[in-house]
Amino acid sequence: MTEDNDDSYLARHVEPSAADLGQRIDELLAHALPGGSPNLGLYREMLVTVVRMAQTNPARWDAKIVLQTLKELEQAFRTLERFRRRRKVTVFGSARTRIDHGLYTLARELGSALARRDMMVITGGGAGIMGAAHEGAGPEASLGFNITLPFEQRANPTIEGTDHLLSFHFFYVRKLFFLKEADALVLCPGGFGTLDETFEVLTLIQTGKSPLVPLVLLDTPDGHFWDDTLAYLERNLLEEGYILPADLKLVRLVRSPEAAAAEIERFYGNYHSTRRRDGLLHIRLKHAVTPACLEQLARDFGDLCRTPGFTQLAPGEGQADEAEFAHLTRLTFDFHGRHYGRLRELVDELNRPEHWLST
Repeated sequence: MTEDNDDSYLARHVEPSAADLGQRIDELLAHALPGGSPNLGLYREMLVTVVRMAQTNPARWDAKIVLQTLKELEQAFRTLERFRRRRKVTVFGSARTRIDHGLYTLARELGSALARRDMMVITGGGAGIMGAAHEGAGPEASLGFNITLPFEQRANPTIEGTDHLLSFHFFYVRKLFFLKEADALVLCPGGFGTLDETFEVLTLIQTGKSPLVPLVLLDTPDGHFWDDTLAYLERNLLEEGYILPADLKLVRLVRSPEAAAAEIERFYGNYHSTRRRDGLLHIRLKHAVTPACLEQLARDFGDLCRTPGFTQLAPGEGQADEAEFAHLTRLTFDFHGRHYGRLRELVDELNRPEHWLST
C-alpha cells in the first residue's frame, strides 16, 4: 500500500460528499485572495482541512479549540504586521519582582537601552519585570502578549488600553508569538514560568525548531540566580552527557542592561537571518567576508557540514532570494542540522569586523 501526497489525501476526504466542493473552494479563494498570490495552495489546504474536520464532526470542544486557535492566530498576525520591519526583544522574568528590587531597575533600564536602539520590547504585559521593561521602553516601543485568566487581572500601565496589547486564550498560541516575533530574548530571574520559558526556548533553538537568536541571561552584579542555574546544568547535564559542551554557548550571562543590549546588537553586526533552501542553509550577511575568512570557516567549522565547504554568494548571484533580502550576501553550506551551539559560534565569527570585506 502506498501513501498519496498530502493534496490527494485531503481531496479524497472531500470529493465523496460533493463532487463540486473543490470547485467551490477554488471559487471562494479566487474572490478572497489577490491575483497571483503564492499562498493560494496553502489556503486551499486550510479550507479543505476544515471541511474534512466538519465531515468527521468531532466533539464540540475539539471544534472550539480549532476555532479559537485560528481566530487568535489571525488577529495576532494582523495586529503585528505593522511592526514587521522592527527588531523585537522578548523579555521574560517574574511578575512578582518588587519596584524597589534591583532587578526591577535593571529591567527598566534594559527597556530604555533597547528602545534607544530602535528595538521593541515584548513581554507578557503584566507587572514586575514585564512592567519594568515596558516602563523603560515606553508605550511606542512596547508590545504586551497578555493571557486571559478566570480571575481578575490587569495589564501594566504602560500598555493598558493601547493597541499594542494582545490577549490570548491559549498559552501555546501566546508562546508561539513570544518566539516567532523575537529577534532576541532576555531572561531575568523568576519562578516556574520563567524557567519553563527558558528551557523551552533553549530546547527549540538547540533542536533547530526555532531560528537562532541571542539568548541573554540578565542578573544584578551580585546576583546568583543564573550562576547557580548554569552550575546545575554543567554538573547534572553536561557532565552526564545529556547535552553537548557547545549547547551552553547558546546563552550569554551579563550583569548590566547596556551589556545585554550590546550583546544583541553585536549578534546582528553582520548576521541578518537564515533560511533553508534546496537542502542548504543560507546565512544572510550584511557584509561579504574575506577569502581568508572562508578558509578559516572551512578549517574550524567543517564539523557543521555534511559535505565540505562554504560558498559565498553575492547579492543577485545564484537562485534568487526573497525580494526584501535580495541586497544581502549569502553564505551557504550543507548544514547537518545538529549542534546549534556550534552554529552560534560560527555566527560570532562572521560578526567579527576584521573578517568583513571593505566596501
